[in-house]
Amino acid sequence: MIPEAKQEAVACALREAFGVTDFEDIRLMTAGLSSALKFRIVVRGSPYLLRVIMRTDAINDPTRQFACMKAAADAGIAPGVRYANIPDRISITDFVEPRPFPRAQALARLPLTLQVVHRLPAIPRVIHTLDMVEGFRQKFMAAKILPVSETVELFDLYARTAEAYPRDDQDMVSCHNDLKPENILFDGDRVWLVDWEAAFMNDRYADLALVANFVVTDEEEEDVYLRAYFGEPAGEYRRARFYLMKQALHMAYAMFLLVLGSRGKPIEWTEDAPDFRHFHDRIRAGAVNLGDDALKLQYGRVHMNRALQDMRAPRFNEALRVVSNHHAMA
Repeated sequence: MIPEAKQEAVACALREAFGVTDFEDIRLMTAGLSSALKFRIVVRGSPYLLRVIMRTDAINDPTRQFACMKAAADAGIAPGVRYANIPDRISITDFVEPRPFPRAQALARLPLTLQVVHRLPAIPRVIHTLDMVEGFRQKFMAAKILPVSETVELFDLYARTAEAYPRDDQDMVSCHNDLKPENILFDGDRVWLVDWEAAFMNDRYADLALVANFVVTDEEEEDVYLRAYFGEPAGEYRRARFYLMKQALHMAYAMFLLVLGSRGKPIEWTEDAPDFRHFHDRIRAGAVNLGDDALKLQYGRVHMNRALQDMRAPRFNEALRVVSNHHAMA
């Protein structure tokens, strides 16, 4: 099950971490889009997570990833690190057996968890969500997977978002950047964040907006969620900025997933896309496997449709006005 090229390094990890050369049980974990291999192993009767990074690139950098993982573990929001070897690209952490995380509890607790994430030591890599969107958009356009007529309104509206959205140094913080439900584990008592390969310095509103996709269902809950994070009523400006960041994330996910799921081939829609809230509820329930290309395309379209819906709404123009006026007077 472990690739032959990695077996000796894994045996070394087991010796150094536990004084053994083999495990009592192993199970491949298949959720997620990461290229890293993840295994639930049992050693001396206890379960652990063995992670084997199979390639190193801008995202899969074990030096940065392991440093973030260790800092988060020290802060009490990530499982304990038993072993981490940068040259071998192997880590072993405590295994968290997830239990159902009721949305009401998640709404109350995740903003506080994000506070801790955003106070972690600065990460030596900086990428702003707006830059990611532009990179994904260029790849999407180059792939020509949809007719220009189907995206012209989307791109025009998003251009207004990108023009108005501020880049404030004080809001560039350590971010996880991949807080989908499979990376947020609840053991019945505590919240644990896993899979830190996409962690880098980013706008704090990116993590806030991403988590909100799964736990916030209306503006009343949005107020509760943002108040919990900021420790006070969010106010007009923060709510406007949060709304604009949501559009940036919709764009990022739409472009990324459509390119990935299409494998560079033109897309022909044959059915309507699912409702945004319904699809995210299914993801939270573990009923969606995004390893499937058809579901990647479906999810990309869900984000694309939601971006259009939100940016056609009166609140979009109001958010643009509030953010623009705030920075004009600064």
